[in-house]
Amino acid sequence: MTGRATLRARDVAVRDFHDFFNAISDPPPIAARRSHVSFDVHWQGGRTATPIRDTTFGFEGIYVGSDARIDFVASDDDSRVVYRSDDHGQVSLDAAVGHERNGVFFT
Repeated sequence: MTGRATLRARDVAVRDFHDFFNAISDPPPIAARRSHVSFDVHWQGGRTATPIRDTTFGFEGIYVGSDARIDFVASDDDSRVVYRSDDHGQVSLDAAVGHERNGVFFT
């Protein structure tokens, strides 16, 4: 297992609630705005594979510790403003990639 992986999404429709408290209010005091996001998450691997079996929560797997990086773009449909991540200075505190079994597949 190399421990390398990529997750990619393009032009995903989301609602921009402005801030956390507006998002959890019912109804929100500020109307949510239509927006879109795109992202690429890259896990680089390179560490030792670690098997884990957790009978309390019913899962097991083999995981490779990794550094991770994300490229992210967000835009409001009614504005020309675009927000982009900057990979300079990104720090990966704890990331991993692996194979997992859970649910009915856990024995």
